Amino acid sequence: MLIVWNDSFVYSELWASGLEERIYMDIQYTVNKPISAAQFIDLLKETTLGGRRPIDNLDRIQGMLDNADLIVTAWIGEKLVGIARSVTDFNFCCYLSDLAVSENVQASGIGKELIRTTFLELKEGCTLYLVAAPQAVNYYPKIGMTRHESAWTLNDVAALK
Repeated sequence: MLIVWNDSFVYSELWASGLEERIYMDIQYTVNKPISAAQFIDLLKETTLGGRRPIDNLDRIQGMLDNADLIVTAWIGEKLVGIARSVTDFNFCCYLSDLAVSENVQASGIGKELIRTTFLELKEGCTLYLVAAPQAVNYYPKIGMTRHESAWTLNDVAALK
């Protein structure tokens, strides 16, 4: 399957049984359009990110959506195909905590457009941060992002000394 991003359309050529089928998909991007936990879970299941998110815990997924400050989504018709979910103050820093694009449309520019749209919602001078999934570590430098070497995590308060 070959998918090429071209302005507002994704062009896909599929070869099956020696026949060529062309499909044009209009990608619509939205900012803070409400989505359901089920839609988010369905998308996560179509990505490698689904293995690192609590997709079996509907309440936690709903809390992730309810408490995000900025959600940018990509749609093909009524189908959610991409999301950039962020926590931000809009002025100094923005943590893009989930960037997910359905594997069915990856490598078509949707992820980059989700990042661009997120960034354009921020005030001038605000820095966007994200933690890359292991499979995506090499993607971000290719689109112009800079690696940050000093990030830290804490998953258990008992670990504090």
